[in-house]
Amino acid sequence: MATQRKVIITCAVTGAIHTPSMSPHLPVTPEEIAEAAIAAAEAGAAILHLHARDPSTGRPTQDPAVFEKFLPRIKASTDAVINLTTGGSPHMTVEERMRPAIEFQPELASMNMGSMNFGLFPMLERFQAFEHEWEREHLENSRDLVFKNTFADIEKTMTLGARNGTRFECECYDIGHLYNLRNLVDRGVVGGRLFVQSVFGILGGIGPHAEDVMHMRRTADRLFGDGYAWSVLGAGSNQMRIAAQAAAMGGHVRVGLEDSLWLGPGRLAESNASQVRKVRELLEGLSLAVATADEAREILELKGGDRVGF
Repeated sequence: MATQRKVIITCAVTGAIHTPSMSPHLPVTPEEIAEAAIAAAEAGAAILHLHARDPSTGRPTQDPAVFEKFLPRIKASTDAVINLTTGGSPHMTVEERMRPAIEFQPELASMNMGSMNFGLFPMLERFQAFEHEWEREHLENSRDLVFKNTFADIEKTMTLGARNGTRFECECYDIGHLYNLRNLVDRGVVGGRLFVQSVFGILGGIGPHAEDVMHMRRTADRLFGDGYAWSVLGAGSNQMRIAAQAAAMGGHVRVGLEDSLWLGPGRLAESNASQVRKVRELLEGLSLAVATADEAREILELKGGDRVGF
């Protein structure tokens, strides 16, 4: 009999898009991030994608000292693959964004595959009351924001990460980002099995229509053949719909409160774990098996949790 395909669930625990006033369930403090990550792993997430926040204001931070408050606890409590952000926040410099991944040498780190407009301001139509002034500014300022990820930025981050054995989750928000990644492969900046994370529904990137998902998959297949693993995330209400489509097309999936605050129409997700459980039920309803952390390591050719710097 053929070996059953295993689907990797990634959980993005807190991110830098949503703000604390939008949901009381968004993890902010190191303790909350650790608890949310561990619960997500227990629910079935093989990969934990982690950002940090200032514990007082909830503002995104790339200060390694904050990451250090939750990384060891997560590692001690679960065997999940730790994926650290190099995206940080679109408002940060590239040097700021690189610090945690370079210092902690994770198995996996995210890397945006191109510069882009990154419009968060439409959320001001849904959220009017904010506890912290930075939250409104964070959204409003995205009207005039370019999320900078030049070829030089990407090459620098990937080259430094590769020295530590870190591999990259290549986040592609549009079709051009796939071509950027192909160029990096052709020039030897990145090698081995690629992990392509297609992002749908962020204003400034590709949309969330089913045809957009198909177009992204077809293009990646043409550019990378069988040399990559494909995962998807749908922003907001697109989360589960796109996960279902992509899983049926042979992809892996990402959920978490970084990408969507919701569990259903008008219903806030009370935890990251609740989204992991929901997508796991979806996958199992499609007769698909969920990958363990060690199976994810094998699929993505990762170095192992014993070779990280935390």
